Amino acid sequence: MELTRRGLLTGAAVGGGLVVAWWLYPRTFPSPLIPSEGEHVFDAWLKIAEDGVVTVAVPQLEMGQGITTLLPQIVAQELGADWRQIAVEPAPVSGAYANIPLARKWSALWDGWGQGLSEMSDEFLAAKFARDGRFSATADGTSIAAFEEPCRYAAAAARAMLAQAAADRWDASWEQCVVENGFVRYGEERVTFGELAAEAATKEAPDPPPLQTTAPGEKPVPGEETAPLAFPRIDMPSKVDGTHQFAADVRLPGMLYAAIRHGPVDGATLTGFDKRRRRGIISVIEGKRWLAAVASNWWAAQRGLAAMKPQFAAEFPADSGAIAARLETMVTGGDSFRIATEGFGEEGISRIDFARQYEVEAAIPAPLETASATARYEDGTLELWMASQAPESARVAAARAIGIQPEDVVLYPMPAGGSFDRRLENDHAIEIALIARELAESHGAPVQLVWSRREEILQSRPRTPASMLLGTQLSPDGSGRIDGLRTRIACPPSNLEFGKRLFENLTPSAAMRETAGAKDALVCEGAVPAYGIPSVIVDHVPTEIGLPTGRMRGNAHCYTAFATESLIDEIAAEHSREPLSYRIAMLGKDVRLAACLQRAAQMAEWDGGVDQSGQGLACHRIGDAATGGRIACIATARAGEGGVRVTRLTAAVDIGRIINLDIARQQIEGGLIFGIGLALGAPIRYSEGMPVALDMDELGLPALADCPEIEVEFIANEAAPADPGELGAAVAAPAIANALFSATGLRLRRLPLLSGGI
Repeated sequence: MELTRRGLLTGAAVGGGLVVAWWLYPRTFPSPLIPSEGEHVFDAWLKIAEDGVVTVAVPQLEMGQGITTLLPQIVAQELGADWRQIAVEPAPVSGAYANIPLARKWSALWDGWGQGLSEMSDEFLAAKFARDGRFSATADGTSIAAFEEPCRYAAAAARAMLAQAAADRWDASWEQCVVENGFVRYGEERVTFGELAAEAATKEAPDPPPLQTTAPGEKPVPGEETAPLAFPRIDMPSKVDGTHQFAADVRLPGMLYAAIRHGPVDGATLTGFDKRRRRGIISVIEGKRWLAAVASNWWAAQRGLAAMKPQFAAEFPADSGAIAARLETMVTGGDSFRIATEGFGEEGISRIDFARQYEVEAAIPAPLETASATARYEDGTLELWMASQAPESARVAAARAIGIQPEDVVLYPMPAGGSFDRRLENDHAIEIALIARELAESHGAPVQLVWSRREEILQSRPRTPASMLLGTQLSPDGSGRIDGLRTRIACPPSNLEFGKRLFENLTPSAAMRETAGAKDALVCEGAVPAYGIPSVIVDHVPTEIGLPTGRMRGNAHCYTAFATESLIDEIAAEHSREPLSYRIAMLGKDVRLAACLQRAAQMAEWDGGVDQSGQGLACHRIGDAATGGRIACIATARAGEGGVRVTRLTAAVDIGRIINLDIARQQIEGGLIFGIGLALGAPIRYSEGMPVALDMDELGLPALADCPEIEVEFIANEAAPADPGELGAAVAAPAIANALFSATGLRLRRLPLLSGGI
């Protein structure tokens, strides 16, 4: 069955089920869902079975951020369902779940990808690309922006149809029926969703269906940390008892296990290995850049692979010392592209009165679950069980690898044990496809590939290292007021590289070559601060470093916030200005961020950041003034014999209307701890093309004992919801750096802070 061009799509249910959805753009799609017993799939979002269970299809990857609770919660509140009757189903790859906001944001990355168009920021063209390309990627906190409205309209349509079916029974007007807690009521009468589903499926919902007057969400109550949760996480019980199924937990009858060994991260090729038969090894598969061994269990495959001693030749042996020197040279004298101009721009900056240079080293996502995938190849069809933030790109990459059509690849979405953007890459999809095809011909068995921790670190494309030169024109009155800000950021066009890998399936080396010297606006995100500075210009200095780079939680915001907020603190100290009032004086155009600063100061009992207080302040906005999220953070830190220790982080956050307060708090707290790792962890450095650290314990990530007291409060308002996932990661490092200056008098201008660079 295919969907029609009308906005509201409904139909009769077979076996008593009902599925409805709401479309904002006219388009015809095959129904993407497969019916279960008692259900009839008629569209993409919402199913109601005759037992009363409401199943919500979620098209975004669950990687810990809670999206498999947030979207069902939106449906439940709009529908009037009881939270206990809600079930979740991962949505299959389909153009029905187009992530249009992300397609619009990433337009420069896919420009020309089968479109022949040069301007891709238009809403219609972004929608066309996303729908035609089945682009439903999970990234940049766009899930709510992309899917809240379709989910609400789907639920509203179902609610109206249920009310109509109930009204027919009682000879009443459907508008007078009340739908709540899984029942439809009229006076003393009431009936369950399950009892109405079959009859409701024959009804025609109003066009458009009426939405609830109150948008889904929770009102935060500052200070009431123990307030009862109306919508606990759906995935929490199974994660607590260990039954939650991640990609590495898939088990198929007769399944074999594969281990893999790669060369250095920068594009090495396999040159040889010991080909003598190894005990327990069933098959050996050679890739151009890797070697895999297959056995009856993973440990045997891993041991056998190690014994083969594969050898590789590196194409570009990256070296961290050479990278730093290259960035240092380019930030001051390299050719640049203008990324942003605010206010008077270049004309408003006639001199530079105060300038500082800040540096960040490469950093890797390092999710807890390494890359894992299971595949079965049979009769020209490839089935994949894997976690992917870009499932359609994974399907295409796997299909190209073994010479079949993407339509012959079936991907079963699995949740990820963390990602931080690591699962935007398709390496393991390509590898498992090739391994599965080989085993199908020789053994006719499915196979599971699990990367070791060494391979995960080795193959990670790090968030780019960067060198940033910030110069300011100050008011001649000596107050330290900033009249102009010029920012130069030297780094590779990291996002363009990533786009070539994701959308065009290029190798990392080929992606580097094709994007060398190109302008990349996304590597400068966050460099235009929320402060009301009369003249701001931001330039990108494309720099070739010989190391493939990629994406990571927070992306550019993690280093632009560090540079800007460190600079603000330095200017305040230079002019004997109190850091809090100095910032607030420049935030007349962003009172929401100013309110965050004031609230954080109250919570932390801010003492002005006086010498040796150990308190440091930072704030940041991600997104525009209308829809962006804001955070202000005060860190308390000290340096002693055991090294630097952060003892407290206090944050005030404004993310507009909050969908789920508990998940929002989890995301801020997790982001702050992630930011501690960026600030105080060990840098990921490269020597002769290899990461120096190849195990998790060498990354210096914060352990439980390193986690400080964290206090988070939300400032409630009815602005559009903003994503909380990256705010804490961006603001933690500058707050900690400023706290260490207060505690020690040392100004650290390199991330990680203990890697050198005062």
